[in-house]
Amino acid sequence: MTAVNGFVQVGHGPCKVLVLSGWFGSSADWKALEPALDVDSFTYVFFDYRGYGQSLERDGAFTFAEVASDVLALADNLDWQRFSLIGHSMGGMAMQRVLLAAPHRIERMAGISAVPACGSRMDAARLAGFGATVNDVTKRAGIIAFSTGNRLTPRWSAHLANQSVRLSTREAFAGYLPEWATRDFSAELIGSAAAQVPVKLFIGEHDPTLTADLMNRTWLAWYPHATLETLANAGHYPMFEVPVALATKLEDWLKQTT
Repeated sequence: MTAVNGFVQVGHGPCKVLVLSGWFGSSADWKALEPALDVDSFTYVFFDYRGYGQSLERDGAFTFAEVASDVLALADNLDWQRFSLIGHSMGGMAMQRVLLAAPHRIERMAGISAVPACGSRMDAARLAGFGATVNDVTKRAGIIAFSTGNRLTPRWSAHLANQSVRLSTREAFAGYLPEWATRDFSAELIGSAAAQVPVKLFIGEHDPTLTADLMNRTWLAWYPHATLETLANAGHYPMFEVPVALATKLEDWLKQTT
């Protein structure tokens, strides 16, 4: 049997959902949502990239093309012919590579503070700043604090930063950075049949980067059936900041049939 990435499964329902985390995250990010999830209607698989979480020891090229291949291999292993995708931050860009690889298998997508297919378009100076976090947990905490509007306790930002060090290898963390920071595959998506998939985007009202303006210029311009909702009292990490509200809104969207 082909080796597959590690994951955490929650639920046993007929609606299949695969969830991709952000650069600082892992399958552990979604724990706070579990008490609010409808486990009879949904089966959730919280996927771990190579070098992260349940896949910590799995080496690789650390590219989104590889992620797409790994996601589809896992779906095959689970005997999922069709399923929906949820992607947070970096995971929003990664799930679009899955969509492009197998558009006929994706029912709908939900992006949470989701990086668009054009990436973050970082210049060299900003890329170097993010690259410095690979070996500096304090800088990781600083980015987390900024991305949540500098309004939450520093202890929480430090906790999330330390968890990212513990649950990802430096090689994987560094490898995925240029994938979401500088790559751009939007030309493959614009006007394609894949872009017809229904998409719901969620952004936090305090997220300084993944804003409504950015979503309107990218996701909503490229996906004809995309809609946008702003989550109150949240920044870049709604799964931690407003988990029950996020779970409720996600399932309301995923249960729709049109």
